[in-house]
Amino acid sequence: MSVLLIIFCVLAAITLSTAFLTVFSRNPIHSAIYLVICFFSVAGHYLLLNAQFLAIVHIIVYSGAIMILFLFTIMLMNLNKENEVHKPRITRLGAIVSFCLVCLILIAIFVNSKPIAGDYIATGEDYQSIKVLGKILLNEYMVPFEFASILLLVAMIGTVLLSKKEKLEK
Repeated sequence: MSVLLIIFCVLAAITLSTAFLTVFSRNPIHSAIYLVICFFSVAGHYLLLNAQFLAIVHIIVYSGAIMILFLFTIMLMNLNKENEVHKPRITRLGAIVSFCLVCLILIAIFVNSKPIAGDYIATGEDYQSIKVLGKILLNEYMVPFEFASILLLVAMIGTVLLSKKEKLEK
């Protein structure tokens, strides 16, 4: 086995296990930390695909900005309460069975898939270049880029408004 395949398998195992722990962890702070680890392992996959710029941007945007926003939201709203109602066993069992079925279906799809056989047409344009990526992002995808920034701003304002304590009038 080659070194890249071993690195890919390790990164895939880390990604899947931390994603699973993010969903099933009872402590929201631990879930956020598992999600940060999952984001870093996804950035490792980008590095394996020789997309260094995309890996760095992924780390800065997701692991940096969005996870800090999540952590502040969790800490401001004080979601770590012990009086949380636990789901019945049948609900947890149904979730586990559904998860396993989806995993089996995805594995079957990946095993039975065949690579696309055909000629690769090279356009000569380097999409790894920051200059080309910037032109595409700020010309063709300007509106979705701005919508994403407005969505994050509204989420931040909503977090602050939800976390404010109401004053009791005397």
